[in-house]
Amino acid sequence: MRKLSEVRLFLLDMDGTFYLEDKLLPGATEFLAACTQKNIPYTFLTNNSSKSGEAYIQKLAGLGVQVSPQQMFTSGDATLLYLRKNGFAKQLLLVGTPSLEEQFTAEGYQLNTAAPKAVVLGFDTGITYQKLTNLCNAVRAGLPYIATHPDFNCPVQGGYIPDIGAVIAFVQAATGRLPDVVVGKPNGLIAQMAAQRFNLPVQQLCMVGDRLYTDIALGRAGVQTALVLSGESTREDLATSEFVPDHVFKNLAEMTQALLAE
Repeated sequence: MRKLSEVRLFLLDMDGTFYLEDKLLPGATEFLAACTQKNIPYTFLTNNSSKSGEAYIQKLAGLGVQVSPQQMFTSGDATLLYLRKNGFAKQLLLVGTPSLEEQFTAEGYQLNTAAPKAVVLGFDTGITYQKLTNLCNAVRAGLPYIATHPDFNCPVQGGYIPDIGAVIAFVQAATGRLPDVVVGKPNGLIAQMAAQRFNLPVQQLCMVGDRLYTDIALGRAGVQTALVLSGESTREDLATSEFVPDHVFKNLAEMTQALLAE
């Protein structure tokens, strides 16, 4: 059995794991303190590329939790690392929010040029029909096509809004193509990029989250996984899940006790 004490970096999901809407979940701050005590780094990890890491840092600050930019890792961050690692040209068609556009521009990318060399699809909450048309035309032309993550829906207060997966399905219907690369959970690429950022082997990472089909599915990439039952998944779900976590805890409070006991 894999041990928490072997972990050299915790990847922390946020909504349903660390907080629920605007309220910290039991053990949230105690877990961070235990990581510090054990000298184990942590970074918050999210598939949502519609917001910058700074926006999440500010949200956490509003909950009384101070973290640095190094302790926040979005699928947008991971996509930028992937593009850099693989030598993509700086001319891109980017479909995303102004926040994501600013993030790419800051890294020297020229966006929505007349002759893009690749297409990056992010979660764009302000998407228009013209953006969809431009996206389909570029994909149909055969440009490399990268999506920041695969989620079909994004949870919001009172329900859900369509996420990037719905746009991927739209583009597939219009062009016959799926993305060449999807970066975010449950795909192992986001774990590989996190490992690269912290200069660690993937096997020394542990994904902590509340969703079996995204957080725990990341275990296929070789990371340890810890399921917390403070969000979406229940113990009953475990009986039928194809994704089996290395550890199961009621919440971060129980996980903190286990980490300190080791």
